[in-house]
Amino acid sequence: MPVSFDVSSARESLLRCLVLFFLLLTTVGPTRAGEGEPVELVVLNWSEYMDPGLLREFERYRHVRIRETHFESDDDRDELLLHTGPQGFDLILVNGVMLETYRRRGWIQPLPRTEQLPNLSHIEQRWIDAFPSARGYAVPYFWGTLGIAYRSDLVDRPITTWRRFFQPSERLCGHLMVIDSSRDLIGMALKALGHSANSEDPGALREAEALLLQQKPCVARYGYIRLDHDSALVKGSIVATMVYGGDALNVSELDPRIRYVVPREGSNVWVDYFVISAASPHPELAAAFLDFINDPERAARNARELHLATPNTAARALLPREMLDDPVIYPDESSLKNAEFYRRLSTRAARRRAAIVARVLD
Repeated sequence: MPVSFDVSSARESLLRCLVLFFLLLTTVGPTRAGEGEPVELVVLNWSEYMDPGLLREFERYRHVRIRETHFESDDDRDELLLHTGPQGFDLILVNGVMLETYRRRGWIQPLPRTEQLPNLSHIEQRWIDAFPSARGYAVPYFWGTLGIAYRSDLVDRPITTWRRFFQPSERLCGHLMVIDSSRDLIGMALKALGHSANSEDPGALREAEALLLQQKPCVARYGYIRLDHDSALVKGSIVATMVYGGDALNVSELDPRIRYVVPREGSNVWVDYFVISAASPHPELAAAFLDFINDPERAARNARELHLATPNTAARALLPREMLDDPVIYPDESSLKNAEFYRRLSTRAARRRAAIVARVLD
């Protein structure tokens, strides 16, 4: 018995099947952030350098897991990446002076189109222009100064110069702590002598080495102070230390006798940036995170939590007046008059400085 075949019905059935197949592809397809097991976003960062609440909020918002890997100094981070490259990281926190090196080595990738990062429009242009290699590659995170924190009750008079720190009185001798980073150690010795922190002049570097070796017997330890109740500055075994402004403010909350000063000879203005690793398996998610933390309300919350200066102008407008007026967080122009950004050094100068640091720390 012959079977009749309705062509129009067959076409409708085929069309329904195609529609169902398309819906199946778009809803079942590969696991995405927000579905199934959460994707892991790996961030290379300083310890305690972001409000934990922001991390948890983004995890809930995008159904992801954020894992932070911490480094103890800029030199340690650079050494780590020299051995591993950018593999294993999605986002990297880097200081401005190293951006050009990271770009040259192919460790970071360009930022996505501006429409994917609308909150970057709130970033003040001066912090992008501070390091030309930041343009199109890096998002300014925080900025601040390097200076001296000291116990006002344990010194005979306020410490206001690098010269007094590097040529300490008998009362200070044996109670100093100095950052062992080559940039900061040599850079501030150069400032004490009236030179640029970026000087490559062999004569100036010899003077700086002599000053550091002269100071060495009075240094209790090279390194970085703790910022908790066990801090040697809080306990008084350390009377003065080289420190970053935001950290000085945090530790001064534990003891109001701790003062912070940007020395008269000038200092370093540092800027930290977030970059997307060239090996990131989730660059779009990394970009979404950068946009998320630059939402003005979130950026302001992060700045309040860390007591640091934000480059986000819309976020700054949301900060309390006492924070905006705090000269440790937002130093006035007179304090910044002789301040410098660190600049990239020639290979020869970098090697010469490394040799000096090795002799001083030996």
